Amino acid sequence: MFEGLQTGIQSALKTLRGKGKLSEGNMRDALALVEQALLEADVSYSVVKDFMARVTEKSLGTKVLLSLDPSQQVMGIVFEELVNVLGPVDPSLHLRGDVTTIMMCGLQGSGKTTTCGKLVRLIQSEGRKALMVAADLQRPAAIEQLHVLGEQIGCQVFSEKGATDPIKVCRNAVAEAKKQSIDVVLLDTAGRLAIDEELMNQLREIDRRVQPDQAFLVVDGMTGQDAVNSAKAFNEALELDGVVMTKLDGDARGGALLSVKQVTGVPIKFIGTGEQLDSLEPFHPDRMASRILGGGDIQTMIETAQREFDQDEMLQAEERLKSGEFTLDDFRKQMLQVARPGLMQKMMGMMPGMGEMQKMMQNEDTEQSVKRLVGIIDSMTPDERANPKLIDPSRRQRIATGSGTQANEVNDLVKQFDGMKSIMEQMAGKGMRDRMKMVNELQQGGMLNPGGRIAKQKKGTGKRLSSKERDQRQKALKKSRRKKPKKGKRR
Repeated sequence: MFEGLQTGIQSALKTLRGKGKLSEGNMRDALALVEQALLEADVSYSVVKDFMARVTEKSLGTKVLLSLDPSQQVMGIVFEELVNVLGPVDPSLHLRGDVTTIMMCGLQGSGKTTTCGKLVRLIQSEGRKALMVAADLQRPAAIEQLHVLGEQIGCQVFSEKGATDPIKVCRNAVAEAKKQSIDVVLLDTAGRLAIDEELMNQLREIDRRVQPDQAFLVVDGMTGQDAVNSAKAFNEALELDGVVMTKLDGDARGGALLSVKQVTGVPIKFIGTGEQLDSLEPFHPDRMASRILGGGDIQTMIETAQREFDQDEMLQAEERLKSGEFTLDDFRKQMLQVARPGLMQKMMGMMPGMGEMQKMMQNEDTEQSVKRLVGIIDSMTPDERANPKLIDPSRRQRIATGSGTQANEVNDLVKQFDGMKSIMEQMAGKGMRDRMKMVNELQQGGMLNPGGRIAKQKKGTGKRLSSKERDQRQKALKKSRRKKPKKGKRR
C-alpha cells in the first residue's frame, strides 16, 4: 500500500541518519525530499504546504538540531503530523438501540454496492442483523448485484419490483426493518458517472424524508484528487459523516487518503484493501502513519488474524508473540493460514520489515509461493526450525536439496525471518510511539532500508559509531577487498 510514498518519505529520513549533529541546511534538504515524496503521491498542494510548514517549524528547533539523535526526533515529528493530517477519526459505527439507518452514496465504479456487502460483514461480526436496500433504481444490474451479495453473506435484501421512487423504497425498507427487529439498514443509493444536479437532488430528498442516521460516501482511492473533489461536493450537499476509500490495494499513490480529511473536514471511516468481502478495515490514523513510515501495523494484523484464522492456534500464537517468542514453526502455520488470494499480501504488508519478501512474492502465485516457503521450512530439522542460527552452509545446501530450491532462497528466508523475529520480539507489548522510535533505531542500525529489506543484525556491543569511525571502517574494508589472497595450499 502506497509503496512510492513509503519509499520516498523513508529515503528522505534516511539522509539524516548517522549524522551526530545537523545543520539547518541539511535538515532543510531532507525536508525538501519529504515534500517531494508527498507531492509525487498526489497529495493536495494546500495539504502539503500546511503539513511541511508544521514539520519544518518543529524540526528546525534547537531541541531537535542539538539532540543526540536528530533523525529520531524528526521521524517522531513526521509521525505526529501524519496522524494529525489523517485524524482524528472515530472508526465505530455508533449503532443505536433500535434501527440505525446508514445511507451509502458515491459515483458509479467507486465500489459502493460491494462496500455495502463488506460493511454488512463487519456488522454481522458484532452479532447484529443488517438489511441491505436496493435504492439504486437507475441501474437494474445494481439490484441484482445486491441480491447476489446478500446470498453470499447471508443478509436479507429489500427491493420492490418495478419501483420508480427510491424514497418510497427506502421508507418502506426502514418500516420493514423495525417489524423484523433488524439493527442496521444500509441504503444503496443511485450513482452517476459524474456529479450532476439530478443526483444531488435525489440524495437530498432521501436525506430529508428518510432521515438516515449516518451518510457515508464511497470513493475510489485510485482517482487521486478527483476523489477529494467528489468528497467535497457530496459533503456540501449532504453533510457526510464519513468516507469509505476503496481500491487501496492497487496502484493508489496515497494522495487522496492524506488529503480528504484536511480538504473536506470529513474523516475516513473505512478503507477497502481488496476485492474480497472481508477486505474492509476500520481506519486508524496512527496505524496508517506507522505503515507509511515502515513500522507495520501489528494491531490490525492481529485483529485480521482473529477474524480469519483458526482461533485456538491464533490465541496461542498471539500469546507467544506478546511474550516475544516466534519460531519458524509459528511462521509456517501463519503462512498456511494466509494462503488465500489477496490475504497474504495484506498480512505481510502489516508486518514490520516484510516489504522485501512481499515484493518477492508480489508477482507470483500465492499458493505456489507458500508451497515453496513451507517446503523450505519442512526440510529443516526441529532444532533448525527452533533455532535457525544452526543452519550453516552445509545444512543450507541439504535444506535446499530437500525442498527443491536454491541455497540462496534458504538463506533469504532465514535472513528475513531473523529480522522479523527480532523486530516483533522488541515491539511486543510496546505502544505506537515506542514502536516508531524502535523502527527508526532499527533503520539506523541497518536492519531496515527504505524499501523494507531486512538484513541480519551483526553481533557487537550495540555502540553507535561516529561518522569518522564509520568512514575509517569503510576505507579499511575497501582496502582489504583490493588485496589479492596469497597463493598456498588449501587446508
